[in-house]
Amino acid sequence: MSATQVPVGEGTRLFEQLLAVHGVMTRGAGLVAHSFTRLAGGSAVDTKTLVSTVQWLVDSLRHHHLSEEELLWPVLRERFRERVRRLDRLSEQNEALEKELDELESVIGRIAEERRVGGSVGWGHAMKEGTRASHRIRDLLAGRLAVEEPLLRGLFPAVSDEDVVRLRRAVTECVPRGGPHLVVGFLEHPEPVSGRDHVYAGLPPSVRWTRGVLLSRFRTTLRALAAG
Repeated sequence: MSATQVPVGEGTRLFEQLLAVHGVMTRGAGLVAHSFTRLAGGSAVDTKTLVSTVQWLVDSLRHHHLSEEELLWPVLRERFRERVRRLDRLSEQNEALEKELDELESVIGRIAEERRVGGSVGWGHAMKEGTRASHRIRDLLAGRLAVEEPLLRGLFPAVSDEDVVRLRRAVTECVPRGGPHLVVGFLEHPEPVSGRDHVYAGLPPSVRWTRGVLLSRFRTTLRALAAG
């Protein structure tokens, strides 16, 4: 096969890879919401782990949205302008999600500061705000993907060969950066996510080679967040 030829079913494979990425972020949002609920209920949640996990989630969701806007949607709009226009209805939802991400980032900033100075005055307020924002993020993300994924399921296999290279780059860029133990863990837990192997194929060799170590670290993270 020449460098210009595209494997049969490549569009479907890329869609499955994107589904796996969505699965990682959905599971991450669910874990963060669960952990804030447990923290507010008095469970022993390690706040240092919570802060780092929340920052990973916030960064990953922002990175994913930026990658879609700059790389994915331009490819699809060029070929399927009318069909992709339906996603414009999600603009208000996107703004609401960004607002909640800002709020959650502010919350973990206050939690980290409370830890640093040994204070406790703002804990109750931070836990209440963090619980509300994390639940909103979980729900807004689920609502967005419920609209986005059925549309993309029909578009990806129909992308022309000449656009597959651009589409492949867009999907690869959507994979979360950093937190390899979280990426690998959410690909596997509580069961392998659809499209998992396609994501693994695009990860750095060092991540694939240390999969067992990363999964062990992920299980430690779950316990620290009162979810394991």
